Amino acid sequence: MKILSRNYSLVPVLVVAAAAMAQDKVPLKTQLPKPLFVGTPVPLNVPNLEPPLKGKRPDFMIPAGSVNLAKGKKVTASDENPVVGTLDLVTDGDKAGDEGSWVELGPGKQWLQIDLGKSANIYAVLLWHFHSQARVYRDVVAQVSDDASFKSGVTTIFNNDFKNEVGAGPGKDQNYVETYQGKLIDAKGAKGRYVRFYSNGNTTNKLNDYIEVEVWGKPA
Repeated sequence: MKILSRNYSLVPVLVVAAAAMAQDKVPLKTQLPKPLFVGTPVPLNVPNLEPPLKGKRPDFMIPAGSVNLAKGKKVTASDENPVVGTLDLVTDGDKAGDEGSWVELGPGKQWLQIDLGKSANIYAVLLWHFHSQARVYRDVVAQVSDDASFKSGVTTIFNNDFKNEVGAGPGKDQNYVETYQGKLIDAKGAKGRYVRFYSNGNTTNKLNDYIEVEVWGKPA
């Protein structure tokens, strides 16, 4: 009976602890651009395509005090001379799909990388490719590392490159259609200073477009 009594005494403590943990998380709040589909949608014939998002995305919870660590940070890429735009557009806070809002890297396999300035615990990434047209970007991979060359200590937080076309290993995540809401990636607290994204053209052309990236977390 004494043991049972002790277990009951722990219940209020556990309830309070669980409540405290829940209160430490808040919904990720970001400003979304207006929906902007133009032209005739291109028929999509893409395997393993996730269902379209109907309405607003459900709240995604992140630790309280998390901020967009990517805002205004330095961006580098495998294509040093983009076809359209400049790399700084990726972290300037402008997510609109209008002309002048995106940078376009050359055809085929390309990567783009953000330097957060110091190592951080990353809880969520929001990624906007070109979203003025319903299209799917191929072989999307997102990785985090403290190594700028991504040769060691690499954590992959998203990968739908099933055939390992970009060489980051075969992925199991689903393809998705770009929308004004961006692609939300659960980074699960991955630690690193650098965030790198791969892509390999899209269902409309062979180019690689980026409008904005947000990296939500806290300094490590």
